[in-house]
Amino acid sequence: MSLVSVRSLSGAELEGAIDALASLRIDVFKAYPYLYAGNADYERHYLRSFANAKHAIIAAACLEDGRVIGCATGSALDAHHAEFSAPLVKLGVDSVTTFYFGESVLLPTFRGHGLGHVFFDAREAHARALGYQRACFCAVTRPPDHPEMPSGYTPLDRFWSARGYHRLEGVSTTYDWPEIANGPDIAHDMAYWLREF
Repeated sequence: MSLVSVRSLSGAELEGAIDALASLRIDVFKAYPYLYAGNADYERHYLRSFANAKHAIIAAACLEDGRVIGCATGSALDAHHAEFSAPLVKLGVDSVTTFYFGESVLLPTFRGHGLGHVFFDAREAHARALGYQRACFCAVTRPPDHPEMPSGYTPLDRFWSARGYHRLEGVSTTYDWPEIANGPDIAHDMAYWLREF
């Protein structure tokens, strides 16, 4: 594998990488299980908004030539919509001391070399340094007989569990996104995963 560096982006460096990050998210999320038919304008707006969120981190994995091949994001949970944190609050989880992990995306060619762990390490260290007591994220759930599931597909549940995260059974929310270009937004069930530091 080519030499890869992972660093947090902000300011002018982040702005210069916005188009590459938007393209990366679209490329990775179009595959199962997300099947996301995104567009660059939405992605650029999303990334700029995320960068301005409370305690945000955007970590990018780049090759020596500067090409972005992966990224991971995180920010304060209480910076997100109340309807997202409501299921956790109902469970007794303090949103103020909980850090939220957004996406962790990596081009397929570069998987299996430990970069997923590097992304989690970076976000966890960032959250701990800011005094957060736990981290959470959401992942889409699909039925076991979904017609778009590729042969040999393996969910990331075992990886997340090995990192110390556990799925909160019976706790879920929905995110909306299109599965075809210019198509309608579709509600997708999302499961919560959480780790206490």
